[in-house]
Amino acid sequence: MRRGNLGEGGYGNYVASGYSVHEEENEQLQEGLRTKVSALKSLTIEIGTEVKYQNKMLEDMDTDFDSTGGLLGATIGRVKQLSRGSQTKLLCYMLLFCLFVFFVLYWFIKLR
Repeated sequence: MRRGNLGEGGYGNYVASGYSVHEEENEQLQEGLRTKVSALKSLTIEIGTEVKYQNKMLEDMDTDFDSTGGLLGATIGRVKQLSRGSQTKLLCYMLLFCLFVFFVLYWFIKLR
């Protein structure tokens, strides 16, 4: 089989008719692909920005929780120290406070 004959039924006729149609279709598909790739690129950039923002918020929350944990630990330590003291001393303070509140209320009621 010789392919020397590129006349009417050969490759020359194919190039003139179908090649340009396929080339235009390929260019349209490339343009659609470019559009999708640019949309994906902008979406990934927005996702990256959001992730950085969320990570910053998480770091700030971690710092706040650490400081709150320290404050709570100190408060628990004070409560433990208070509970280790003598119970009679604490009971006397509570009784004196109740008597003081009672006399203040009595005095306000009597002045009316």
